Amino acid sequence: MQTNRRDFIRQLGTLGGSGLLAATPLLGSAGETADDKDDFTVSILQTTDVHCQVHPHDELFWENNKAVFRKTGGYAHLATYFKKERSKNPNTFIIDTGDMFQGSELSVKTTGKALVPILNALNYDLYLPGNWEVIYYKAAMQSLLGALSAPKVCANMYHDINGKKGELIFPPYYIWNIKGVKIGFLGYTDPLVPLRQSPNYSKGIIYTKPEENLEHYVDVLRNQEQCAYVLVVAHLGLSQQIHLANLDECKGVDYILGGDTHERVRQPIQCKYAKVVEPGAFGSFVGKLNLTIKNGKIIADHYELVEIDADKIRASEEMSGIISNNENTFKKDIYTIVGYSTIPLYRYFVIENPIDTLILNALKWQVPEADIVLSNGFRFCPPNTTPDHTGNIPITNGFIFDMLPVDSTIRTGNVTGAQIKDWLEKELNNVFAKEASERFGGWVIKFQGMKISFNAFCPKGDRVKEISVGSQPLDMNKRYKICACERDGDPADMLCRIRGVADTKNTAYTLHKAMKSYLAEHSPVTPSPALNAVILDGPQSLLTQVTGVNYQFH
Repeated sequence: MQTNRRDFIRQLGTLGGSGLLAATPLLGSAGETADDKDDFTVSILQTTDVHCQVHPHDELFWENNKAVFRKTGGYAHLATYFKKERSKNPNTFIIDTGDMFQGSELSVKTTGKALVPILNALNYDLYLPGNWEVIYYKAAMQSLLGALSAPKVCANMYHDINGKKGELIFPPYYIWNIKGVKIGFLGYTDPLVPLRQSPNYSKGIIYTKPEENLEHYVDVLRNQEQCAYVLVVAHLGLSQQIHLANLDECKGVDYILGGDTHERVRQPIQCKYAKVVEPGAFGSFVGKLNLTIKNGKIIADHYELVEIDADKIRASEEMSGIISNNENTFKKDIYTIVGYSTIPLYRYFVIENPIDTLILNALKWQVPEADIVLSNGFRFCPPNTTPDHTGNIPITNGFIFDMLPVDSTIRTGNVTGAQIKDWLEKELNNVFAKEASERFGGWVIKFQGMKISFNAFCPKGDRVKEISVGSQPLDMNKRYKICACERDGDPADMLCRIRGVADTKNTAYTLHKAMKSYLAEHSPVTPSPALNAVILDGPQSLLTQVTGVNYQFH
């Protein structure tokens, strides 16, 4: 009967966008209740921020103050793990909390469609859209998520009707009725998407802050629907999720199962009203929350972060076949080697990383007349650390897409030293703001041609201590030529979130063309970070922007 009910919910899951399933308890029934004397356990498994990494990959761990690499992840290995967990406990509910359609060449070449059969075969029970689900624009997002067989939730994404909020695009919540006990899942995604991503991606969508309706929906779930437990599934970033869990509007929420910032929370962070967790990224981990239920009430909870060790968990043959069938058309190009690195490539440190250094080196080589080249503080892209027969680490076309899924046009422009100083202060506040609610999702902006020293934990507007361009101190009145990528939908006078840029001009180059040309001429490369940004009040090896709670990334 369990399998039949699961199949039934998947058939109805395609109606999720209509709101018909928002409060309908389909899994379990009123007559299917537990004996009052019996207790039982439900397992809630969470993945997030997989970013289309369908295969096992190198993963970085910070152990004994040094980087250690192991092979983790892969949807075929996740499939095996999920099947094992469901066989151990039929009362298992599996969710993904976003960024499932952006991050690889396979996704770009198929505008996400190749991921649909893979995700459906994993038999997820619930989805939340992440900040990158809009990568192929609103209509494609709706189509991709609509093609997934499980329900979707999100309580803060509305149709934009002539600049005003229309209906919610997805149902705000979902209720799992298991043996007569209701567990409510309420969804929120990042309201800063129009600022963090290219504005055109999310055109037609209005986002609101979770606190605008959180209290209302918690009341609905607790008092109207009589849920025994309420979880917020979120794609807000760990800092924002901690902030939310401390707001009065969050009273009545038990757990926040978060995503976006790729943080690895191994011990739940107890906030004023709710516990907060986040299970890493790239399919390297699964968050596992066990709830013990007795007499219709949750009497205990236990959380662990499970590492999907690709050397210990066998790949599912069925899932491997599905992946291969969807990848075959593009396989030759994905695995074509375009260059080599002599050092491991990764993007895990808040301040500087080899991947970002490689991108900056390519930009500076392609546009040598630029005084300063810029690259965003992205988090996505798993490490690449395994040498081949040459003794060096191969860089494939596919890995270029992992680093830079959007092949943006390179743009130049002119700004004053005063604009640069003001922009740097704003960017550093986005990362290190004292108030968690002010922190953006990314890391420190990356640059070359300029060097700065800063205090991360100084007051807003007073972090930058020194700036030099070339070998000279920054001149507030001088105009400098900058180079960065164009963002779809930004005003003509904006570049890398710097406003009022003069003389902006698109070059004949894209990021991918620049990268391939640079590697063709300079491979093997050694993109060691050059200490262009030096933190004065913290370690240069900073791995998280989260402060004030008992948490360490490792």
